[in-house]
Amino acid sequence: MKTIACIYCEGNDTKLAVISQDKTGSRLRVDSTASVDVLSNKANLQPTAGFSLEGEGLELEGVDSKSSSLASDIDAPSLSSMGAALKGVNLNKLEFIPALTEPAIYYHPYDGKRDLKGGKLIDEIISDIRSSKGVSVDKESVDYIELADGSLLSAFIDGPVACVNLTDNLAGYFGKKFFKVPTIKSADTALAYYVAKRKKFFPDDQSLVVYIGKEYSKLIFLQGRKLKHIGTTLDIGTTNLHTYDVYFSKILLEMENGGITSLDNIIVCGEDDSENLILSFYGTFPEANVSRLEFDDLDISQIDEDSKTKFSSYSVPVAVATEFFDEAAKETKGINLLPKYISEEQKLFQFSWHSFAVMPLLFIAAFLFTLKAMQNSKEITRLDSEIKQKQMIIRQNQETLSKISELEGKISSFGQTQAILDSAAAGTGVWKEVLKDVAAFCGSKQNIWISSIVRENTNAIKIEGYSLSKYSTTEMAYSLEGSRLNSVMNEALREKNAYKYNLTFDITSYQNKK
Repeated sequence: MKTIACIYCEGNDTKLAVISQDKTGSRLRVDSTASVDVLSNKANLQPTAGFSLEGEGLELEGVDSKSSSLASDIDAPSLSSMGAALKGVNLNKLEFIPALTEPAIYYHPYDGKRDLKGGKLIDEIISDIRSSKGVSVDKESVDYIELADGSLLSAFIDGPVACVNLTDNLAGYFGKKFFKVPTIKSADTALAYYVAKRKKFFPDDQSLVVYIGKEYSKLIFLQGRKLKHIGTTLDIGTTNLHTYDVYFSKILLEMENGGITSLDNIIVCGEDDSENLILSFYGTFPEANVSRLEFDDLDISQIDEDSKTKFSSYSVPVAVATEFFDEAAKETKGINLLPKYISEEQKLFQFSWHSFAVMPLLFIAAFLFTLKAMQNSKEITRLDSEIKQKQMIIRQNQETLSKISELEGKISSFGQTQAILDSAAAGTGVWKEVLKDVAAFCGSKQNIWISSIVRENTNAIKIEGYSLSKYSTTEMAYSLEGSRLNSVMNEALREKNAYKYNLTFDITSYQNKK
């Protein structure tokens, strides 16, 4: 059986619930609860069944009178009340799950890149928080969940967590250095998950969860079974509330901020879930289904009747425990934060005499590793130098091959031209006249090129090439005796538009001219 203690710190009011789950993962059982005011030196304990407290001089098994001095910043009655709820629990295996709400935890909507995964998305969220809020946070202090509209809501912690300090004080009360804190949860997102799990909402339902505390209240909006919007913390509660009307104006304002037009369901929980509150909501929102948050999925037989009557005030610890166990069963994924300083404080490695005996070996091993690393670094440097030299030789060889290819092309063209010249009638000087005319024309225009001159048969000569001007091809045809322009086609030549032409002429015309 696994047992956890969920603690919710809300202003001066602190709620503690010890909840167990057996190995079969069946119904959760609430073993004990406590509600204390850690700052006013008053402790209002909700004692567990079969266990009562009288006075402040409570002595717990395994706790001496000096242990309370370790919690100097928390009043003794508060520690005594919370300690009473832990009686009979194996403290060595107990895990504390703190639940935080604003202003102890900060929320930040994120609309940036979402195609990233794992640490890269966390890095983008941290960068967005830094640019928008000017706050730098560690990866361990940031997490996120997906909202109903597909955007992301991130939560982060900046600085020490007072609720964790409270658990450390409670650990000192029991003579321990600390209690194990595996994660820190968001009270608002956990409560939204629990309500969505308990209530069967339709996918298009717009629902409101109203949590009323002693000093503060929260408005949490859902769309279907997903979180849609978390309203700002209201500084009103059962200790300073004079009329319910103030809730209605705040609800309408948050509905406008969250883009919510109407409410289909309203669920009330916390310190006040009375009939008067429910009827007031019915009067303001007549179309909404107003109900209390029920806890029939829990075994609360271990706590007394007074705690059962006020059990709705423990909605957040119960929601946190449900989300924690469901995450262990891979059924959901919520907000999980654990700042680095907390994980560092909870490391179990402790120095003793044999640790000091091992220290020289550690230094020797570190020296050998350092020496080996330096040797490897020198070898890497040498190999890098050789690689650079080889790469330089490869580039030089590639340049030489390019020049060879270019020369081969020129030689090949020369051979073709020589063959044409050799095939012409010897001594007639016809080719001299042809080339002279072609060279004179191309030299005067400078926008026309010849790519090939081929003798197709005994008398027909074909010239192919490119020109930047369509009119230059026509002029070239007129400049050659007996020539005919067969085709002119538009064709891209590198980055420019050019015209590819095909021209033929009878070489005998030059023989006659000669």
